[in-house]
Amino acid sequence: MNIFGKLITAMVTPFDEEGKLDAKKGGELALQLCHEGSDSILVCGTTGESPTMTEDEQFELLREVKKSLGNKYPVMMGTGSNNTEHAIKKSKRAVEEGVDGLLLVSPYYNKPPQSGLFEHFSQIAKACEKTPIILYNIPGRTGINIENDTVKKLFDQHKNIVAIKDAVGNVDKTSSLALTMNVYDSDFTIYSGDDSLTLPMMCCGASGVISVASHVAGTEIKDMINSFLSGDVEKARRLHLKLLPLFKGLFETTNPILVKEALKLRGIDVGSPRLPLVKATKEQSDKLAKIIENLKK
Repeated sequence: MNIFGKLITAMVTPFDEEGKLDAKKGGELALQLCHEGSDSILVCGTTGESPTMTEDEQFELLREVKKSLGNKYPVMMGTGSNNTEHAIKKSKRAVEEGVDGLLLVSPYYNKPPQSGLFEHFSQIAKACEKTPIILYNIPGRTGINIENDTVKKLFDQHKNIVAIKDAVGNVDKTSSLALTMNVYDSDFTIYSGDDSLTLPMMCCGASGVISVASHVAGTEIKDMINSFLSGDVEKARRLHLKLLPLFKGLFETTNPILVKEALKLRGIDVGSPRLPLVKATKEQSDKLAKIIENLKK
């Protein structure tokens, strides 16, 4: 059973003017996002700037978001690493803190073979066997692809590996994955890892999206998903095309620079990104403001 729903927001991490974690604002933002259509919240993913957060900061944010959402909305946490032992320890700590699910990115930089990927994810799954796990395949950032056969083998051998965030960016490959995983006759779920590919990927077997744009247009994205699932494909298509400039505009530079700026334009100041990322330029901000304004038309 999929407890995470169709629309999961990969939430930004709020920082104050001095660049320190603002966990309280994180809890408030998580609740607002859920009120705007998100079924679940992901903390400490790439959008959450996990590479520049200490583990203590990450778990402080997790606790605050869990406190804010209570039992109404599931919370998952990015606990992946390119060090298997470290990923196991962090994942087990997240489980102890009451997390509802784990997002595990494929090991980056050291580029293990498929057998190494299988063992890496297997060891974490065994250590957290009662906690749902979503694999995260994003070769553009990690330099390694989780092959379909590896995903199938992991799903067959570990009941808690329930889904994948597919950020490969190729609908043909998503189709092949859906076929390999027999998604319509199994409990395995594919989530789009790219907002702009949500609808195309749902046509090919995905069930929803782990979204960045939902910080700005959660209600509209949820409406697009529900319209498609209810059979109103024309409405879903119109919403997709209306949202496409936002989907693309938020990624004209490295994420989460522009989604943090978009929130600021909404009147929600979550601070600037931490170095080595930088805040949006005036030109980028002005362009984004026009995109957001056009959404209201």
